[in-house]
Amino acid sequence: MKTTMLYVFFCFVITNYAFAQNGNQQIKVLKVKPNWTVSELGNLSEGQKIADLSWASNSSVACFPATKNQKFSGNHVLYTTTIPKRSEMFIKVIPKNKNQNFSLYAYQVGLNNAQLPPNLSSCITCEESSKWDRKWKGKTQDHTRQVRVNAINRPYKVVIGVVGAEGLTEGDFTLEIKLNGGVEETPKITPTLKVTKIETTGAITRTSGNLSTGEIIHDLSFASNSSVACFPATKNQKFTGKHVFYETIIPKRSEMFIKVIPKNKKQNFSLYAYQVGLNNAQLPPNLSSCITCEEDSKWDRKWRGKTQDHTRNVRVNAINRPYKIVIAVVGAEGLTEGDFELEIEIKK
Repeated sequence: MKTTMLYVFFCFVITNYAFAQNGNQQIKVLKVKPNWTVSELGNLSEGQKIADLSWASNSSVACFPATKNQKFSGNHVLYTTTIPKRSEMFIKVIPKNKNQNFSLYAYQVGLNNAQLPPNLSSCITCEESSKWDRKWKGKTQDHTRQVRVNAINRPYKVVIGVVGAEGLTEGDFTLEIKLNGGVEETPKITPTLKVTKIETTGAITRTSGNLSTGEIIHDLSFASNSSVACFPATKNQKFTGKHVFYETIIPKRSEMFIKVIPKNKKQNFSLYAYQVGLNNAQLPPNLSSCITCEEDSKWDRKWRGKTQDHTRNVRVNAINRPYKIVIAVVGAEGLTEGDFELEIEIKK
């Protein structure tokens, strides 16, 4: 049996499709919505028997083996729905009469695939649930039947078959579809970043600022990219607040020491600075590479013989040519407001 995860939430529907080869049976289209359960009442008399069940044991479908055909020999009542990407769908049939023997299957195909049993030639996955032939240690089974499907990167059509076992053709039931996930993410808009240019005058240059003038960078994957290598993804939480950007030039044959001093010693700041060519205008989160990137953030542990206060410090250097240095003063743990002083010292 193939296994695939499907995530679906359905409301009710009103679209019908003709039952393939089996006359004029109509198939209900059920609408689901994320993180919701919908119910549909039905009766096996609304369906039809499918005399040829060989499609189910076809290796391209792999729903149930021919040895189980008797469990699917009654009327088949079909439904279709759509499972959104990044979701999981739980499908359950509850017979009104607990003494009646029902079976259930659900298969997953492309959104435009109109094939139905017995003409189903292949599917992405098919799951079934029917009455056990034996008891299983530590498990119990009642009169209900349940299957689960899921979707990861794209939505799919899901076709559900509620079936009478042992030739059963009449019986009320409730079909429940529970969808977990499937919420479409709202694209994060890359903010317009303001960069303050600093002309270094003398050995030490100072400027003041506040985190409130910066922007939150939602996508921090640039920093762990091997072409940037600024900080690993495990440190992202230290850079989730607002980023205030500055730009300056490091002369050739010099060292630059950059220091941020929060006015409130209890506020948690982070700092990073990267070095690029003089004409490179890339900024996070669209920074694809750099010559070097250095960061400083609050330690997760104490280091023997070392101490850390509320300030953050990084160092960069240039040898044979000048470079552009982009500096980011950042609030850690989502911090978005706080006064600070930025100090840049150049040693030649």
